[in-house]
Amino acid sequence: MIICTSKMEYPLISQCKRVQKQVMVNGEKERVSLLFMKALVSRGSVDAVSQQMASHPQYLESFLRTQHYILHMDGPLPLPYRHYIAIMAAARYHCSYLVCLHSAQFLRAGGDPLWLQGLEAAPPRLRLLDHINKVLAHQPWLATCSHIQSLLKAGEQCWSLAELVQAVVILAHCHSLCSFIFGCDTDSDLAHLAKSPNGTPPTFCPFDAANGNANVPQSLRQPSEHITRRRSLDSSCDMVCLKERIQKSQEEQEKREERLLQAQTLQQTDVEDEEEMLCFADPSRFITDPDFCYQEFARRDEDHLQVLRVQDYSWEVHGFSLINRLYSDIGHLLDDRFRSVTSLPSLHSSDLKRAIWNYIHYVLGIRYDDYDYVEVNQLLERDLKLYIKAVACFPDVTKTPVCPLSWTLLKASERIHVNLLIMEARLQAELLYALRAITRYMIA
Repeated sequence: MIICTSKMEYPLISQCKRVQKQVMVNGEKERVSLLFMKALVSRGSVDAVSQQMASHPQYLESFLRTQHYILHMDGPLPLPYRHYIAIMAAARYHCSYLVCLHSAQFLRAGGDPLWLQGLEAAPPRLRLLDHINKVLAHQPWLATCSHIQSLLKAGEQCWSLAELVQAVVILAHCHSLCSFIFGCDTDSDLAHLAKSPNGTPPTFCPFDAANGNANVPQSLRQPSEHITRRRSLDSSCDMVCLKERIQKSQEEQEKREERLLQAQTLQQTDVEDEEEMLCFADPSRFITDPDFCYQEFARRDEDHLQVLRVQDYSWEVHGFSLINRLYSDIGHLLDDRFRSVTSLPSLHSSDLKRAIWNYIHYVLGIRYDDYDYVEVNQLLERDLKLYIKAVACFPDVTKTPVCPLSWTLLKASERIHVNLLIMEARLQAELLYALRAITRYMIA
């Protein structure tokens, strides 16, 4: 009798594959849980952006590592400056979510609450960043060495090169993050939480309520189920026990009210002032020249000097080494983000991901001489191109991106993957223009 071993082994092989797949799934879930636990320990909440990115834990880990490094780790800029620069960047796109988030972190870092009244209340050094913030946000190809020179040679208010590089990284990071928030519609989903009830602590951001913050004020919490259950159990107790509990509860309540009244008497004015600045801050008060926005990058003969050719200035050859030299380790962190997002497992082919990346660079004035742009029209449908361009170039919450019809067939994780690609391609493009301007200043 002939025994077919392959058929006998097939159930075992199939079972092993299922177990392996389940282990991978469980491993990814544990990875996300660990990242969220770290966020809860360090910040007291898991922000909405991290929750959106959780379907891609490999990328999320890289993103959070970079964000933590530029906003909280060692660097030439004071912590309040970093968060205020983030506010300025987010305000260019009217991103209330990031403005509120960084306003809260600005106060926690010891920032002056008066600065939140608007850009005119900020120190002159920070106001000097307004022009390059505007250019990098909307028309990065206009960045020149003269912009760099005006900041580095501004007399008493001048910036050091190391400070400027960190500021540029924060600006680019937040500009591109606005694209992701806009594409995922995070900002509008949380806009209804913008108003803060009376009595909330000055460092409480209303978005914390949606992010699972354990420190959410009692007045904002929903009645929990266990309260109802405890009442039903108490009803079975004898009258003596019940009276003792009521009396003890009343005494504790009176003590709490007395302490609360004392605290409110001392802090009520400060709390109301800070809450008003934090939660009702209009992003437009942190920007100037609101009419300055994205313009179509036209390839004309007179504009040939504005075109950035990757063969002449690329991230791999030029940008990475320069930024790593001027801002230690940030080059490695950013490079890990770029590699991570393009290597994520996805239903999208590598050609499609490359087309999305190159198309974003194309509309921002960056050209690859070794790439056939006919592929962009072949692989990207018109409605998808319109969506990509809107999210990458003008992610303003006052507008609404029209999602492609083909997206209805995709999983949420696949749609998020496209938005991650848009964000990272946008980030790299902005950094290339800024670093090219710095390079030209250094060799001038």
